[in-house]
Amino acid sequence: MLGLVITLLLLALIAGILGFTGVAIAIAGIAKLIFIVFLILFLISLVLMLVRR
Repeated sequence: MLGLVITLLLLALIAGILGFTGVAIAIAGIAKLIFIVFLILFLISLVLMLVRR
């Protein structure tokens, strides 16, 4: 999931450099959303792992 975020951010950077600002903003927004989902899932798994011990 983190690899997808990095790929989308690189695509947004390239689109921004080439002048496709609308596309860059959309891709960066999607990457941000996926990163937030990743963080939430990571924190949930961390808490569950600590509770089981």
